Amino acid sequence: MLVSDILRRKGSEVVSAPPNQTVADAAQLMARQGIGSVLVLSDGSIAGILSERDIVRTLAEAGAGCLDRPISELMTSHVVTCGPEERVDRVMALMTDGRFRHVPVIDQGRLVGLVSIGDVVKHRLEEAQAEVEHLSAYVAGG
Repeated sequence: MLVSDILRRKGSEVVSAPPNQTVADAAQLMARQGIGSVLVLSDGSIAGILSERDIVRTLAEAGAGCLDRPISELMTSHVVTCGPEERVDRVMALMTDGRFRHVPVIDQGRLVGLVSIGDVVKHRLEEAQAEVEHLSAYVAGG
């Protein structure tokens, strides 16, 4: 299965914020949207990604004052991306090896979506269930 299969089901909406937005505003945006990260865009390009994990780590180290700082000071600036034709198992391995949970999807230089580890796991579970059903039908029919 491909990343494009996931995007076809979940859609291509990506929640983003500018690098100068405060961490508090980004946290409120994530809470409202029910998401674990926000993609940081500057002039239409990916500048970084801010995750709940980034916020919690900085809160633990620097205290609540970090909420008034710009996203650019907390975000992860090296963002791993994938293409829509990437195999889901490869993206899952990237996430596992890199210990991150969100991957922007780029097609011909354009942002076309974002997949999370939750999206990947859900897709893999559906795949496994379909395989079980197929094998059960095969065994019952044979």
